[in-house]
Formats: sequence, C-alpha cells, structure tokens
Amino acid sequence: MIKLTTPISESDIRALKVGDEVLLTGRVVLSRDMGHKFMVEQKPEWLKPILKEAVIYHCGPVVKKWEDGHWSFVSAGPTTSIREEPYQSDVLETYTVRGVIGKGGMGKKTSDGLKKVGACYFHTTGGAGALLAERVKRVVDVKMLEEFGSPEAFWIIEVEDFPLVVTMDSHSGSLHEEVLQTSQERAKALMS
Repeated sequence: MIKLTTPISESDIRALKVGDEVLLTGRVVLSRDMGHKFMVEQKPEWLKPILKEAVIYHCGPVVKKWEDGHWSFVSAGPTTSIREEPYQSDVLETYTVRGVIGKGGMGKKTSDGLKKVGACYFHTTGGAGALLAERVKRVVDVKMLEEFGSPEAFWIIEVEDFPLVVTMDSHSGSLHEEVLQTSQERAKALMS
C-alpha cells in the first residue's frame, strides 16, 4: 500500500502505475458537472491555489450541517467520471491537479491530459459511500453552495487514509482499457 499526502508532487505521481493501491491523506476538492464546466469556461483564479497539486473527487456527497454551523459527511461515494471527459484534461492542466478520484474510468482525452500534466485517475468503490465518509475527517470549506447546490458545490475536505486504486496512470496505462479489450476478446471467442 502506497501512502500519499497532498500536495502531491509530479514525481510521486509519475512513480505510480496501474494497479497500485493508495491511501490518500490531505486535502481533496469535490467537483462534478457544474464545477468542471465552470472551471473551464470561467477559469476562476481563486481556485488555482486550492487545486494546485491537489486531487479532485467526482462525488455528490450527502452532508449534514450542525447547529454550530460546521458540516460533516454522511456519505461520500464516487459518481461516474466519464461525464467530465469533455473538461477533465483542461482542468488538470489549468489548475495543476495531480489526481482525479471517481468510478468507471475516463477516456483518451483525459488519459492524454494525465500523461501531459503528470496526474493519475484513482478508482474508489461505488456503493460504499457511508464507509468512505468515515475517512473524511473535516470539511475545510464549501464554495459555490448557493449557486450550484450541495451535490455540485466545491467541497474542500480533509481525508485520512482514503482507499484508492490507480486505474489510469501518467504513462497512458489504463486498467479500464485492458478490461474492455480482454472482455471483447473473450466475448468474440465465446461467440465463434
């Protein structure tokens, strides 16, 4: 198991390969469809220091606001990442993001961006949102909550030993492509 802490250097990311198991500690920024579109179209300067050498998590959390005003996570499961394919490569480069967490993998445009910038795609387990929420130690801040709503806001959190698997690395490796190719070959063999 490889332990990583944000901010993550490019050299630490480039040392990772598809299949590596990682425990991530540090700051993570949640962003989904509206956030990615906003980052590419508006290029807000205030996000650059927050995202520099950080990790974006494709997640629509279930959160609770306490009487004293602080937030906690009830569920922190991943959402399907392919929806961010039109934006992810640009986001990686513009904000010097070192990793993306989600489920299901991403496409060639993102793979090319991972290689260019020195970033990885990390997979985490879908359906385990309550367990993953236990790894969220603190909500640091939330941005664009009123504009985007809770699932789409930029939640800035601190995690501890958040479990991940590298499924797309900075060397064009993709476990998703490997599984697709093997499955297609097996299906073809079964049908002949």
